[in-house]
Amino acid sequence: MTGAVRTRLTLAFRLALRELRGGLGGFYIFLACIALGTGAIAAVNSVSRSITDAISTQGQSLLASDARFVLRNREATPEELAYLQGLGKLSRSTSLRSMARLPDGSDQALVEVKAVDGAYPLYGAFEAEPNQPLSTLLAAKDGSFGAVVAPLLLERLNLKVGGELLLGNTKLRITGTIQSEPDAVSEGFGFAPRLFTSRDALSASGLIATGSLVEQAYRLRMDDPAIGLRNIGDRANAAFPQAGWSIRTSARAAPELADNVTRFSQFLTLVGLAALIVGGVGVANAVRAFLDSKRTTIATFKCLGAPAFVVVLIYLIQIAVIALAGIVIGLGLGAIAPIIASQFMAEFLPISTAPRLYPGALTLAALFGLLTTLAFAIPPLGHAREVPATALFREQGFEARRLPGWPYLLAAGLLMMALAALAIVTAYDRFIAIVFVVSIAGAFVVLRAVAALLSWLARRSPRVRSPALRLAIGNIHRPGALTSSVVLSLGLGLALLVTLTLIDGNMRRELMGRMSEQAPNFFFVDIQGPELEGFRKIVLAEDPKGKLVEAPMLRGRIVAFNGEDVTKMKVPAAGQWVLRGDRGITYAETLPENAALTEGQWWDKDYSGEPLVSFSDEEGKALGLKLGDKVTVNVLGRNVTAKIASFRKVQWQSLSINFVMIFSPNTFKGAPHAWLATLTDASASSEQEAAILRKVSNAYPTITSVRVKDALDVVNTLVGQLAAAIRAAASVALIASVLVLAGALAAGNRARTHDAVILKTLGATRATLIRAFSYEYLILGAATAVFALIAGSASAWYIVSRIMHLPSAFLPDVAISTLIIALVLTVGIGLIGTWRILGQKAAPVLREL
Repeated sequence: MTGAVRTRLTLAFRLALRELRGGLGGFYIFLACIALGTGAIAAVNSVSRSITDAISTQGQSLLASDARFVLRNREATPEELAYLQGLGKLSRSTSLRSMARLPDGSDQALVEVKAVDGAYPLYGAFEAEPNQPLSTLLAAKDGSFGAVVAPLLLERLNLKVGGELLLGNTKLRITGTIQSEPDAVSEGFGFAPRLFTSRDALSASGLIATGSLVEQAYRLRMDDPAIGLRNIGDRANAAFPQAGWSIRTSARAAPELADNVTRFSQFLTLVGLAALIVGGVGVANAVRAFLDSKRTTIATFKCLGAPAFVVVLIYLIQIAVIALAGIVIGLGLGAIAPIIASQFMAEFLPISTAPRLYPGALTLAALFGLLTTLAFAIPPLGHAREVPATALFREQGFEARRLPGWPYLLAAGLLMMALAALAIVTAYDRFIAIVFVVSIAGAFVVLRAVAALLSWLARRSPRVRSPALRLAIGNIHRPGALTSSVVLSLGLGLALLVTLTLIDGNMRRELMGRMSEQAPNFFFVDIQGPELEGFRKIVLAEDPKGKLVEAPMLRGRIVAFNGEDVTKMKVPAAGQWVLRGDRGITYAETLPENAALTEGQWWDKDYSGEPLVSFSDEEGKALGLKLGDKVTVNVLGRNVTAKIASFRKVQWQSLSINFVMIFSPNTFKGAPHAWLATLTDASASSEQEAAILRKVSNAYPTITSVRVKDALDVVNTLVGQLAAAIRAAASVALIASVLVLAGALAAGNRARTHDAVILKTLGATRATLIRAFSYEYLILGAATAVFALIAGSASAWYIVSRIMHLPSAFLPDVAISTLIIALVLTVGIGLIGTWRILGQKAAPVLREL
């Protein structure tokens, strides 16, 4: 670096700091936009990291073991059990869903039963009220076994500690309530309250029969986990290749939860980035207004011989300093977010999230904030470079301007590309990130086009008789108009809000509307073959108009496609759920009535050749399968291979009996299995449903009855909690939009002051000017609302119909609320900002003209 360049840089830095002594006037909205967007991204990623780190570091407690082997619908063979016992200390548990009944048969409830042995838990602590050892609480006494239940079950059955329940054929005595279950997170979400009892109690209940949907878990505590867990899955599968067990270690105790947290945080990060980009518009407006107010200073610098790049550098340094201050404020908000969030998460996640900083999350947020600031600030700086020295001697703003020089456009473009690349590279799902980036870029282009179209229409509109309306129309297309600023400020935030509101509305409409109307009233699970006829008689006697549908059901896990182990295959995200754990499978002679073939043929009624399977079309194509491919499924510890004979369309949203795979009947000939049934009757009353539930539960205690409405209520509650988080994130973008709108209007106040004074001098009244400004803001707000509705509706349609595969509908209440929000914000903020202008004294302004 030469001495002359170093001198100029030093001079620019000194002058920049000297100007900053005058305060941050005009930059408070700039500061707020950067702090808000950066803080949102930092907070979301810090909270996400705190949860995933806690899951990773507390793996043994969350799994209640070093490793867990799970077998479904069968117990380990003596050879398998001996192998597991040789790996370390063993604890066994059995889990299933069943009906818990009052002793007099008057009421019942679905429960998630977990029967444990005396060694449980191997890690972590099980906490109950009263605080006694679990073995004491579950001990047999006076002909009944102990049970510890979730408080919700006591509420549902109006029971207290000390009361009794029937589980299958055995009596349970409620000895306490569950306060904390160490491995609840790793076992996933349950639709029913938990009931803990002993394995002896479950054995006496008679609930475990051939074909029952039961999960047998074998937990291990090893002397040296670092050595014992090394390649444990490969070693166990090599020793017992057809065991079909699912193996999880403490290193990934709750992978589904960790993945869901990461996926959801990435989505919220993109929403926060949208807020930051909306704030970028505010940055551009604030820089433009600031440089406009400094035009005489800039001209003075030039008259004194300052090179153009030194002038640009002076203001770039000021903008960078202010941006860094905003970023630091945002990072401070992000740093304390995990501490605040831990207070709320403790109720839902039994993990301890110790307060700490997450440098990676904070660095990412800082990069987003810095790139956004520079990308939006550089074009106005390019305009400042062109300010002529003659501006020192006459009134001149930046209203009439060409594009800045190509170096500034190139720099801004490269920064935008870096911002997009950072968003894509750091995303969990890069396809979604690419769609987001393209959508944001398209939204900016369209918003510019909307503003240009609005100005063009105003310029060519017929002359109206109302002076106030004529003045409003003129303000929309005149040089220096607020049209582009207002449309850009509100458009993106409102479009995001419309998108998320429509997604939420369509999901709730589907869950509580069409889906709940089409769904069956009940699912009946674990119906044993000898019970089937008696079960039919009870159900049809209670509801003769009901439609009863039955299907044989087994549980199986896909282990290979065309002989290749699925765990070693790279599977697209859309099909991963099919390979995650066991799937319900069935066999059928004929095509189910709720399915339609899309490819291939169904087998003959008396088919007895090679095992065949019909695969769900959407899931099969997502997995890259085609007709003739071989699918290997592990059922009851035995690998069965079948050829894909057809693909069929499955209507999952109907909630009727549907399976990913339906096999030809000869595939499982002689295999033990239970039956699944649904009962559908839209006209059934609550009393009638309660009577059916009571009669079935009392007559066949081992049959599990699931009332679909109850399950939908649980799902709707979860959707509501997710929607609340999404709406909160969208609100950040809307707040940023409001800040930008306020800044844009404030930046135009100087020109509005001149207009108002001249018009008042020419005889215009304050009422006329208020009407004119109101009409202008109404037109701009309405145009922005129309864009937001179109763009938001299109985005919501794509997400709901193409990604979620649900019916999408336009919701009129969303349209009305969006229009009201847009009009209230534009008119309200606009009039608040211009009220002071209307009272401005004429003489001081006229002297400056």
